[in-house]
Amino acid sequence: MLYNKLGKTRTKFGQWVESQKDINQSKLINASGMSKGTVYRLCNDPKFKPKHSTVVCINKGLAKLKKNVRVEDFFNF
Repeated sequence: MLYNKLGKTRTKFGQWVESQKDINQSKLINASGMSKGTVYRLCNDPKFKPKHSTVVCINKGLAKLKKNVRVEDFFNF
């Protein structure tokens, strides 16, 4: 399990978002149009398996934020 500085569990995707200087969960929520709860689970719940439509929306949000990365790189589908 991965933990952040405060001892909370984080997924690989959550660790990556936290390591980025120019984006955070709030910016990802706005860019992707996903709910706060969905983005929170993507970043914090290692058991969360996102639906295909969620992955597509997050990838579009990452593209809007000019990040050349895909959600699939962080999850085992």
